[in-house]
Amino acid sequence: MTDALPEGLTAGDDTLVRCWWAGRSADYVAYHDDEWGRPVADDVRLYEKLCLEGFQAGLSWLTILRKREAFRAAFCGFEPEKVAAFGPDDVARLMEDAAIVRNRAKIEAAVNNAQRLLELQADVGSLAAFVWSYEPPPDERPTTMDWAALSQLAQTDRSKALSKELKRRGWRFVGPTTVYAFMQAMGVVNDHVEGCHARPAVEAARAAFARPTT
Repeated sequence: MTDALPEGLTAGDDTLVRCWWAGRSADYVAYHDDEWGRPVADDVRLYEKLCLEGFQAGLSWLTILRKREAFRAAFCGFEPEKVAAFGPDDVARLMEDAAIVRNRAKIEAAVNNAQRLLELQADVGSLAAFVWSYEPPPDERPTTMDWAALSQLAQTDRSKALSKELKRRGWRFVGPTTVYAFMQAMGVVNDHVEGCHARPAVEAARAAFARPTT
């Protein structure tokens, strides 16, 4: 029975037990099962997720998830070289695009961050290597990822450090809470709650994942 599950878990219509936030929305369930927490080493996907986390501020992630394809179309698939070349006319165009979130500061941040990403790639090789260098060691992680442990992890020392360094490099909309949500989504940590059916698969994917170093 769903009401007998530990806090932080829910049972879907398919009877699979998931993290509570997946709920019963088909969009959320697919994202939870197939994407969230699975390790990523592709700079385009990492840049996209950082952008979308920034756009999500003040909104629900489901809103952003349902607009993701529109964002991809508007931002040239989040290819950093293309977005970095956006100018005032592109910002004006995006401010007229009702399919995305029309927030000038967030749009300009996405363009700025593409430019900063190109600088970071020239400096350290890849955004992936940079991000994964902030992966916490096991002794910094809860021994059991239950609801009580997860509820303490809106931000961590590692997300604060990554946020600080990104800001030092000129990135915007990358506060420590936003950055930790990004780390959760991109598999830098596995924050599926114990008992969630996806947690073991995500842990196996992380164990097999070759951490990027360049």
